[in-house]
Amino acid sequence: MSEDKPAETVENSSAEVNAIPNGKGHEPGEEIATSAKTPSAEDCENACRETVANSTQNASPHRTENTEASLPESQEFLSGAEDKKTTRFTDFEGKTSFGMSVFNLGNAIMGSGILGLAYAMANTGVVLFLLLLTVVAVLSSYSIHLLLKSSGIVGIRAYEQLGYRAFGTPGKMAAGIAITLQNIGAMSSYLYIVKYEFPLVIQAFLKVDVPAGEWYLNGNYLVIIVSVAVILPLALMKQLGYLGYTSGFSLSCMVFFLVSVIYKKFNLPCPFVDFAHNSTVSVLNVTVNDPGGEDNPACIPKMANLNTQTAYTIPILAFAFVCHPEVLPIYTELRNPTKKKMQHVSNISIAVMYVMYFLAALFGYLTFYNEVEAELLHTYSRIDPYDTLILCVRVAVLTAVTLTVPIVLFPVRRAIQQMIFPNKTFYWPRHIAIAITLLTFINLLVIFAPNILGIFGVIGATSAPCLIFIFPAVFYIRIVPKEEEPLRSVPKILAACFAGIGFLFMIMSLSFIIIDWTSGSSKASSGH
Repeated sequence: MSEDKPAETVENSSAEVNAIPNGKGHEPGEEIATSAKTPSAEDCENACRETVANSTQNASPHRTENTEASLPESQEFLSGAEDKKTTRFTDFEGKTSFGMSVFNLGNAIMGSGILGLAYAMANTGVVLFLLLLTVVAVLSSYSIHLLLKSSGIVGIRAYEQLGYRAFGTPGKMAAGIAITLQNIGAMSSYLYIVKYEFPLVIQAFLKVDVPAGEWYLNGNYLVIIVSVAVILPLALMKQLGYLGYTSGFSLSCMVFFLVSVIYKKFNLPCPFVDFAHNSTVSVLNVTVNDPGGEDNPACIPKMANLNTQTAYTIPILAFAFVCHPEVLPIYTELRNPTKKKMQHVSNISIAVMYVMYFLAALFGYLTFYNEVEAELLHTYSRIDPYDTLILCVRVAVLTAVTLTVPIVLFPVRRAIQQMIFPNKTFYWPRHIAIAITLLTFINLLVIFAPNILGIFGVIGATSAPCLIFIFPAVFYIRIVPKEEEPLRSVPKILAACFAGIGFLFMIMSLSFIIIDWTSGSSKASSGH
């Protein structure tokens, strides 16, 4: 390899990041071992070591030939922080293709939120829902732009480290805690679906009307089995990129869900008949010949609708587009990464999810109108618990949410490593131990947790605004140098307004939820 090229890279990159010369470039996280093992990164390390002294002291702590190791820490930071940082930022060789990255990010966005959207639409009305969904999607995309710009300026691709660069340790801890809470909330809601849906599916397949306490119809046992057999092996993967295939499969399961929801809309009568009151045959007959169904006032969609349950709609929608903790890890592993390329990945993912969300919510709502439940699939089983198509859809959704859990677990493990073991390189036993501890904790949470809406509402109202609005904006304002963009420049004023929206949104959602709970009318405070 020629040694001019890395030297050139270091010069260009250090020019790009010279805004903040002191301060830590990064605290070696889990990718460092990977970058040290990549041949190109190692060659570059040697080249860079000859070109710029002190540049890669931390990048491979086990090298005995590191003569600079005796330098004081502060001197090493001042003399070579930028070069050390940029070596990793520009030369960590990502191997994940554009398509796989879109799958991974799409899978991170697409969670169990899609099951609550028809209920959200019933409580806002079609037009208001579309408006809110559009606003949240555009804001999510802008927020990713802010994250990527901050990340490009300082050459760091870890959310917690952006926090560290902006506000020191408190910034790092705040980001780490928000990511942990948000993603534990997401994983809990996914596993809650497994606990709630899986027994019903098995029961329907076995045609068991009244379970007699069989262990395989006990949701708590099933959650533990799924966690150990499927989620844990995937969560132990060393890199997120390997999950691209499972993400693609997970998204195709959700497409099947969407197609089925659309198909069912045209196959079910409007004032729908509960299975308890009617036989399957007559339901199917009504389905085919029911020309006058639309005249029923219960069958007219509301364009705008406000009630106490509207309070849950905004958090559920915000929760629906949170993928921000996953953006930077996916960026790190992207092949030939550039800010523009990663923005394309996120825009495509958000656009596809936006269309799927709207269609799923619209057709789910137009099937059941105000009868729709917080968990859409549960409403179908009220009509016919043994409907084969809906059983297949339930299996598909269970598969999709189960395969999303490992994607969401990665950023939590990374956050915990950044907060508790900031200077440690990749270490298998620790990697495995964190995954097992997290899964055990989430299983306990799910087994003893309240209804799914409570999980969505409270977490969506607290950590989601931080990760989507507040942190990206505040980090951007702090990290982009004043010489480049003064505090009163348009981008920074926009970012400040963006953070303000986040605070407003958080206060509004939380106060709605608290009022709702205290009045006792909430579906979240009582089980189904």
